[in-house]
Amino acid sequence: MSPVAQVAAVVAVLVHVLVFVWEALLLDRVHHSVFRVPAEHLPAIRLWAFGVGFYNLFLAGGTVAGLIAVWSGHELVGRTLVLYTAWFMALSSVVLAVADQSAMSRPRNSAWGGVAAQGLPALVILLFA
Repeated sequence: MSPVAQVAAVVAVLVHVLVFVWEALLLDRVHHSVFRVPAEHLPAIRLWAFGVGFYNLFLAGGTVAGLIAVWSGHELVGRTLVLYTAWFMALSSVVLAVADQSAMSRPRNSAWGGVAAQGLPALVILLFA
């Protein structure tokens, strides 16, 4: 796996761990500044955000496991894990973009930062792996 793909994988891990912390651990503090969610909506989304936070953590964990396998000489296993999680991230960013354009919970075009943060590192991985 190329060094560019490996660096992008590390970036993807950092993004997904950060989002895990925001969604699962710090939602009460960052709901408005990061997600633009009004305080009165927190009870309705708390369970959802907690679960989605862990989904992000598990994606990061799979990517880390793949990188460790690559660095340990198990190239096929490592590439498979990293590519699987990269496809998962890339496709999830497409879903987020579609949800954003459908204005499912916020005004249209308010989620492009999240789409880019989740999708661009994954796209770099897929292009350079």
